[in-house]
Amino acid sequence: MFDVDLFVIGGGSGGVRAARIAAGHGAKVALAEESRMGGTCVIRGCVPKKLMVFASGYPAAFEDAAHYGWQVSAGDFDWGQFRARLGAELDRLEGLYRAGLVNAGVTVHDSRATLVDPHTVRLADGTELRARHILIATGGRPFVPDFPGREHVLVSDDIFNLERLPESVLIVGGGFIACEFACILQGLGVEVTQYYRGAQILRGFDDEARGHVAELMQEAGIRLHVGCDVEAIEPRDGGYLVRGRDGSERVFGAVLYATGRVPNTDGLGLEAAGITPGRRGEVPVDEWSQTVVPSIHAVGDVTDRIALTPVAIREGHAFADTLFGNMPRTVDHGLVAAAVFTQPCELGAVGLTEEAAREKGPIHVYQAAFRPMRQSFAGRSMRVMMKLVVCAQTDRVLGCHIVAPEAGEMIQLAAVAIGMGATKADFDRTCAVHPTMAEELVTMRNPVRTA
Repeated sequence: MFDVDLFVIGGGSGGVRAARIAAGHGAKVALAEESRMGGTCVIRGCVPKKLMVFASGYPAAFEDAAHYGWQVSAGDFDWGQFRARLGAELDRLEGLYRAGLVNAGVTVHDSRATLVDPHTVRLADGTELRARHILIATGGRPFVPDFPGREHVLVSDDIFNLERLPESVLIVGGGFIACEFACILQGLGVEVTQYYRGAQILRGFDDEARGHVAELMQEAGIRLHVGCDVEAIEPRDGGYLVRGRDGSERVFGAVLYATGRVPNTDGLGLEAAGITPGRRGEVPVDEWSQTVVPSIHAVGDVTDRIALTPVAIREGHAFADTLFGNMPRTVDHGLVAAAVFTQPCELGAVGLTEEAAREKGPIHVYQAAFRPMRQSFAGRSMRVMMKLVVCAQTDRVLGCHIVAPEAGEMIQLAAVAIGMGATKADFDRTCAVHPTMAEELVTMRNPVRTA
């Protein structure tokens, strides 16, 4: 009755992991991807963005080097050269993803696939395949609200393919994508203005931490305007005239919208298969990543749970182990670390924010802000922040928030301890590694406040 045991729609991180693991368990697997293998993370997101973060950090590093006795100068940034190297690296990674599938025995279809019914998918050329199980892993796409002139804006997917960098850019949005690209482009020499309609950027993160990041971004030269939104955009003078809702008008070389992402389900055929999409277009699933249709599952951003690549990979792996490996397991979405790669400091977070923890009961808050040794020696006034949110009744560390260079690296290790249920006493018993920024996490003795 079936051509394959599993048909995966989407070649991003979650879909590829599920396909490979299922094939390793002996299942006959096929996968369809209409764009490039690797999905958002490898081709249009995490990987190229992080490489741009690295590139944009060199001007500050050159400045600091002079204070350490090095005679260096940054010179001019060659966007064309960097973009070519970036493209070659993405080609290499895409090749690895494809080879991993082929070597695992997965049949790859470079085609769009849509649902026909609970067991049938149709490829772009009209070919229909029957599958015992179908996994939807189509990810998400950038969202741009409807307003006059929306056709003139860029989205994050476009940045990596620009022929040249603009002299000035307006970035609209206050999430991690908007803030990261604001820092990246500012570091590459672009004059950056950022509008966010809310009261503070990075909604959902700890209030004190996101306020610290906002201050550092402004000190770095980013013109951040909160409580501000766009009314209309029109071409003007080789750029784009942006009218703000506050009555302001200004011309920018480009306008980048980073106002969130939505599940990529348009035209997928969910209704034909018996699935009603959620309010944002997501595929509703249970803790086993199963939809209301027993033969159809979904993982990753398309489910609108936690839109992070490692989460999608875990979901895809757990799905394959459960269905084809006789190892039933679910994914715990309750404690997931995250990092925002802003500059000069990143934001790393795991667990509860101070605000969320306070709602659950009494807490002790331990916090320290200081000038790190490397930047202090170079004459920079930048301050980093370390913060622990601790349950006053059990002494368990409920949350950790770090604003510092390489905060993403530090929060990964803190997440292990917090995931194991570490208490503040456990942190205190840990001997510091000196001199490091992270040693502050184990040397904070007295809470700055109790709530």
